[in-house]
Amino acid sequence: MVINEKLIVSSSPHIRSVESVQSVMIDVLIALFPAALMAVLLFGYRALMTIIIAVVSAMLVEAVWRRKRDIFSDGSAAVTGLLLALTLPAAVPWWLVAAGSASAIIIGKQVFGGIGYNIFNPALVGRAILVVSWGAHMAGDIWPSPQPFAFGFDVATVTGATVLAAPEMAVTFSLPELFIGNIAGSLGETSALALLIGGVWLVYKGHIDYRIPGGFIGTVFVMGLLFGGGFYGNIFTTGLFHVFAGGVMIGAIFMATDFVTTPVTPAGRLIFGIGCGLITMLIRLWGTLPEGVTFAILLMNAVTPIIDNFTIPRQFGGVRKSA
Repeated sequence: MVINEKLIVSSSPHIRSVESVQSVMIDVLIALFPAALMAVLLFGYRALMTIIIAVVSAMLVEAVWRRKRDIFSDGSAAVTGLLLALTLPAAVPWWLVAAGSASAIIIGKQVFGGIGYNIFNPALVGRAILVVSWGAHMAGDIWPSPQPFAFGFDVATVTGATVLAAPEMAVTFSLPELFIGNIAGSLGETSALALLIGGVWLVYKGHIDYRIPGGFIGTVFVMGLLFGGGFYGNIFTTGLFHVFAGGVMIGAIFMATDFVTTPVTPAGRLIFGIGCGLITMLIRLWGTLPEGVTFAILLMNAVTPIIDNFTIPRQFGGVRKSA
């Protein structure tokens, strides 16, 4: 008997997915499209320009850094730029958008070695840098009020604080308005409906695990219900207010579920989501900032290796060490 086949020994993993990084990133861009479209419908050309500048800047910076002519490449830079844009006000200066995208790509990803090696969510790194460096452009009464289908360049913009920064103003908005997104806020945080549509697509494609967004949103709701003071009608609607207002939905569905910076074990993902929700509400209810999603996710990114270490399943056939 002659064996013509050679035995090939290789390291794991031995099971490969048909999905590529580019195909996954394209799915994420598709999932973000409803939120981006809603932002343009609500805030007009300002939203469109912010999105374009953020995405193009992110792709160009990464192409220059990697010395590649293909600016789209695996699509991760486009996703980072779009996510960053959706965390910004509609009327933010163009140079600040470009600076945020450059920071997200260089400091948030490339200095660690590129995609797959970064320990923090790049888009949130870019936003955190903008908040710390140019806080006047990122907080206060700088949030344009939405003017649905107003695309003209001469549209007067009325600015004000977000509902989280001005709770007395929050009661003037109904839950359906909060859910649809007809309120002042970041481009992608206003419409929970659009974000949920994108989330359903990602779940359908198998790209996100329900444990992280479920733990995140559930914790925010419970803490808002228990400690929110019932200012928004009653304790139940106050819990829903904290879910729909601010960046909880976009953070839970698109930021906290990043493949690289979150735990790999099922239990770890649930712990990660609960931790994000807990820190978010601690900042909202007792901190000096009106919103805590950005820093909550970044802090949980930092402890992801620890979570994985403590939740890794026991080796098959292994025995517990005796005391």
